[in-house]
Amino acid sequence: MSGSLVKIIIGVILIVVAVWWIFWGSSFIQPLQDSSFVTSKPALADLITLVNGGVPPFVALIGLLIVWLEWDSFKIQKEPSEEEKKSK
Repeated sequence: MSGSLVKIIIGVILIVVAVWWIFWGSSFIQPLQDSSFVTSKPALADLITLVNGGVPPFVALIGLLIVWLEWDSFKIQKEPSEEEKKSK
């Protein structure tokens, strides 16, 4: 039971750190004098960009999965009727 409790605590810490980073985290990092790699803006805009770019392909894959499953189901329902015709 203590192993599960440790995992829950680690999960909660990761959630808190991730939410903090999204809203306030990167604004606390000061860029180096000769580096423009680190920005001083919250990561929320980057998260929104990521979601906008990631959700549509995921939705398309879910739609493809639904079509594939229903097509397979349609084929399975059609097969017994063809076999019944052949046996008569």
